[in-house]
Amino acid sequence: MTESSRGRPTMKDVASAAGVALKTVSRVVNGEPGVTLATAERVTTAIERLGYRRNESARVLRQGRTASIGLVIEDVADPFYAGLSRAVEDVALRHGSLVLSGSSGEDPRRERELVLTFCSRGVDGLIIVPAGTDHDYLRPELDAGIAAVFADRPGGPDADTVLCDNAGGAYAGVSHLIRHGHRRVAFVGDSASIFTSGERLRGYRRALGEAGLPFDTSLVATGPARQAGLALIRMLSGDDPPTAVFTGNGRITVAALRTGRRLALVGFDDFELADLLDPGVTVVAQDPVRLGATAAELLFRRLSGDLGSPERIELPTRLIPRGSGELPP
Repeated sequence: MTESSRGRPTMKDVASAAGVALKTVSRVVNGEPGVTLATAERVTTAIERLGYRRNESARVLRQGRTASIGLVIEDVADPFYAGLSRAVEDVALRHGSLVLSGSSGEDPRRERELVLTFCSRGVDGLIIVPAGTDHDYLRPELDAGIAAVFADRPGGPDADTVLCDNAGGAYAGVSHLIRHGHRRVAFVGDSASIFTSGERLRGYRRALGEAGLPFDTSLVATGPARQAGLALIRMLSGDDPPTAVFTGNGRITVAALRTGRRLALVGFDDFELADLLDPGVTVVAQDPVRLGATAAELLFRRLSGDLGSPERIELPTRLIPRGSGELPP
């Protein structure tokens, strides 16, 4: 009975079928020199006929790696994180690595569970969109040689981090509304405890301050996206309602649009069909693909032996005027 009849075909099966030595098959499979063209063709024919596949796990384990990385994001269903994830996968593929991914749901305990589970599976490195601020649990893994990069939010002063310019983007969006004549601009964002939301609120306050406008807490609402529409309706029902609103992320922008209230609006994050609405939605766009790719390239650089000081990379945003942010008061 041959080995292939008991399971997957092996190099020995290929060598037997091609009538060559095992070392010859190894050279063909690994693209090494020292094999004649005729012999290589005979080995290749045997490989195709038997359906032989190289055991990548065994190969990389011999190199001291598993050829896999872990990716922890907030929500795999969120379009922003979907773009980030795909970019990480594309970079990992170029480096011959697989990606294990999971969603934390903004729960620090879930983040910790996912990270430690990935570590127990022997991943070479991690890309983490942190849900919490305490990452002491990660120290033993880092000391053991696992590389880690934090993306979208910082994970600590001694860790590689790739961010977008959240405060600068919000400042640009709110300043745009002010330049179009608005003096009462609402801010509707995610929970202020989330780093990105806090930074966008900071940019909002800076824009008001530089324009000589007061910071009015009655025009600020933070919390889950599902509550954003109700919060905006309450503001618009007040005695002195806002004439414009800055929304803190794509989901909140959609919630604001669902209210059916027509007012000037700039949203942080671009989203599908934003340009097809009437008016088109003016947005502050960040680039999740570039964010994911930058984080992944930095991670693989570390895995290749770069022992330099931790880096903090901040990527720019851009304002895209489409009509909603240019409506007058």
